[in-house]
Amino acid sequence: MEDVRQLVSSGSPLEPRIGFSRAVRAGRHVAVAGTAPLGEDGSTVGPGDVYAQTARCLDIAERALQDSGASIEDVVRTRIMLTDVTQWKEAARAHGERFASVRPACTFVEVSRFIDPAWLGEVEIDAVIGQAPD
Repeated sequence: MEDVRQLVSSGSPLEPRIGFSRAVRAGRHVAVAGTAPLGEDGSTVGPGDVYAQTARCLDIAERALQDSGASIEDVVRTRIMLTDVTQWKEAARAHGERFASVRPACTFVEVSRFIDPAWLGEVEIDAVIGQAPD
């Protein structure tokens, strides 16, 4: 059986402008793009609050996983990008609430900035469907 490439959209107006998908599933592999803390209305969620922004990024990424047929349990790697890595504990708290039992490989990195200066962080996720440990 041939693997099918599935594109998942979050409805962001940036997706067609930039030419990207929120997530792409290729076979059992799902890659969720860098996900910013945007509300349904397109505004930044939790201005100045790393925890709230990370939680929102994870909400959006989790929905993209579900839309691709994956779940949190299928996640094998996460990347947390922050404009101030000294605030990693707040981002880690949001990550830990979601992934305490899954425990994917996780990397925290500091970046100089994002497209919108109000964004304090973004999240990327990789998953392999059907690879959850017993």
